[in-house]
Amino acid sequence: MLKVVNLKKRYSLDHGNVDALRGISFEVAENEFFTLLGPSGSGKSTAMRCIAGLEHPLSGEIFIDDQCVYSSIKGIQISPDLRPIGMVFQSYAIWPHMTVFKNVAFPLVYGTKEGKQSRTEVFDAVGEALRLVQMSEFSERPATQLSGGQQQRVALARALVRHPKLLLLDEPLSNLDAKLREEMRIELKELTNNLGITSLFVTHDQVEALALSDQIGVIMDGSLVEVGEPQKVYGEIKDKRVATFLGIANTIRGKILLRGSPTKMETAMGPLHIYDCPLEADRETLVAIRPEALICSRRKPDKQENVFEGTIKRMIFLGTFIDAEIQVKGQSLRASLTPYENFNIGDNLFIHIPSERCRVVT
Repeated sequence: MLKVVNLKKRYSLDHGNVDALRGISFEVAENEFFTLLGPSGSGKSTAMRCIAGLEHPLSGEIFIDDQCVYSSIKGIQISPDLRPIGMVFQSYAIWPHMTVFKNVAFPLVYGTKEGKQSRTEVFDAVGEALRLVQMSEFSERPATQLSGGQQQRVALARALVRHPKLLLLDEPLSNLDAKLREEMRIELKELTNNLGITSLFVTHDQVEALALSDQIGVIMDGSLVEVGEPQKVYGEIKDKRVATFLGIANTIRGKILLRGSPTKMETAMGPLHIYDCPLEADRETLVAIRPEALICSRRKPDKQENVFEGTIKRMIFLGTFIDAEIQVKGQSLRASLTPYENFNIGDNLFIHIPSERCRVVT
């Protein structure tokens, strides 16, 4: 439905050129919720603005619903108002001097060259859009009297009022408080599912990306480094940068001793057995392990492999779990401990690391 091919964007600044996008390519299937996830300055918003037609790329191609809206090869650059999109900005971009109704009606009255709609058509379309976001009763309220959550809903209604084929969401939840952000995350997921609308979401928030997405594309320094389903991108770690950005990951350096199923690796903690190792013997590498992948207990488990003894050096209570730092022969490991056991700093415990939860990273 959305196809981006080798998209490049360069900014010319006083101190030189900056490559904001370094030839990214990805596809979003129809009715799919796709998230571009990355830190500030990674190029994710630039990519969305190029898709919306608000930025002129250096080169590449963009297709929306089989329509080419940009091509450096063919010399095509379709203006934003003629692209079949709706967009919600991070700041919402609500007109303060207008009512809710007029804000939502704006794209129908002023934003299209396809011919004006009748007053009845505008009224019906705005009413349907406000109903979708549960804002019907606020139709005549001045925009200055809206809460942050209500402004977000109005911005979403305005994006949907033209029945776009592609919904673009540029960090629309970042200005909300934690509780409201969680509520709106659920509402947004349900709304896009119910409408069956193809959505491209941009965020730096890992939790939002994991909770909302069918597919995640992780973008770093203008390059798309990994694309996949949320569970695979999070759990099946391949890239060290992704591992450290998307949550917390322990990294253990070691040397491959014997390749097989499992592969044996020598580390500062002792022998570590891992699966799916692409490297040959005598190679040094890094292994990434999520904190929640560690199984911690006071008693030594019956397992024969990947059992280590360590000491708790630091603990932070986070409600649903305890974020603990455990020292194992000079190697510091982060682990998620249950709050229902009485762990204390200085306690010794045993750690079992299932070999299938270890991932070689580059």
